[in-house]
Amino acid sequence: MDISFLAKGLIIGFSIAAPVGPIGILCIRRCLSQGYWAGFFTGLGAATADALYGFIAGFGLTIISNYLVSQEMGLKLMGGLFLCYLGFKIASEKPTQAVANPSKKMISAYASTFFLTITNPITILSFIAIFAGLGLGIKNNYWDAGTLVLGVFLGSALWWFILVSGVSLFQDRINTHTLQWINRISGVIIIGFGLAALFSLMTEG
Repeated sequence: MDISFLAKGLIIGFSIAAPVGPIGILCIRRCLSQGYWAGFFTGLGAATADALYGFIAGFGLTIISNYLVSQEMGLKLMGGLFLCYLGFKIASEKPTQAVANPSKKMISAYASTFFLTITNPITILSFIAIFAGLGLGIKNNYWDAGTLVLGVFLGSALWWFILVSGVSLFQDRINTHTLQWINRISGVIIIGFGLAALFSLMTEG
């Protein structure tokens, strides 16, 4: 097992997770409104989906990857509609409502971002291209592939840890009125991502 693949995986996972998108907006908003762990579990759901796609690409599971890519339009439709629903729900949510069941909230946060990330099969093409460049997914070098996938997960999780830790510093400075505006703005942005996904389906069709 080449430990250097762990470092490569860390860089890949961090780089794929870092660009700001709907997951990042969700992570920031949940951290501010529901606390550190809700924000972190939001990111962890995305990190798990990244690792799953990395696993499929790294272990050369072409049947699965080809199927996911062939279902791109259906998955994008589900993801776009879910983003619109989630954005509307966030925009209309009252910031004064208490978190009745923190553990349930964390599970929900994790599951929602896992679903959103997994409905973007284009991500797997990025992993296939990167892994092929590293000589994985072809030579059946499963130790190196497994090490790389672990690195992808840790790298992605590291980004979410850094983001949530930074955002949590401002949590105590946010009052109810400001949080209400954060909900509205976050909701509108997320709806925008959802509409963009749906619009891309129309242009592709």
